[in-house]
Amino acid sequence: MRKFFVETNQVNNNQIQIIGEDVNHIKNVLRLEIGEQIKICDKKTSTNYISEISEITNKYVKCDITEIAENEAEGNVELHIFQGLPKADKMELIIQKGTELGVTEFIPVSFKRSIVKLSGKDETKKIDRWNKIAEVAAKQCGRDLVPNVRSIEDIKSICNEIKQYDLVLLAYELEEKNYIKDELLELKNKKENYKIAVIIGPEGGIDQSEVKIMQENGAKVISLGKRILRTETVALQVSSIIMYELENGGNK
Repeated sequence: MRKFFVETNQVNNNQIQIIGEDVNHIKNVLRLEIGEQIKICDKKTSTNYISEISEITNKYVKCDITEIAENEAEGNVELHIFQGLPKADKMELIIQKGTELGVTEFIPVSFKRSIVKLSGKDETKKIDRWNKIAEVAAKQCGRDLVPNVRSIEDIKSICNEIKQYDLVLLAYELEEKNYIKDELLELKNKKENYKIAVIIGPEGGIDQSEVKIMQENGAKVISLGKRILRTETVALQVSSIIMYELENGGNK
């Protein structure tokens, strides 16, 4: 069943009105017709509605709610990726695949060694595009929420947020003793629901001075093994490991 996301104000009584780009997609790409069923999810509440199309125009698609469906795509892990700005279109890959793997939020970060620099209109355009990629990926994989892509942050911002999380992991190629599994197993024995952040450097890695500052503020520096991974590989590998170990009971 095709899935679409709407804002809360588009849900009124027993009807939902779809607007924007999805109208053209429903009408001209998917060629759905009146009477067909689709699943619609409220972005804010993550409530899923099984709905029947009752009216199709050039400006909106009106649907009648037939039932409220259970939320099944979201688990007990709230995962936030603080991603050092990568080159080219790597961020798009990280957001697309990270969304499929269950990431809750992406935060682009400008580190000392970041080659990519964005500000002003360029940053706004990129953030808008990245949020759109997250929404498309969320539709495709049946998520019950659309991961948010925040504005670009720096080390100071990260340090101010660390205490909000149950665990903050900092992937660092020079770490040799502390592994991701050690940290996850320790956390696993304490809680059932988790809010975790992962900090990943850009292509040039994270400067030692930055690592020290974040570690002093509570980040746990971890190794991912003997091989040095590309920044986009790290994001996907760490997300997969965390979900495998912790999501809804994890690897027992």
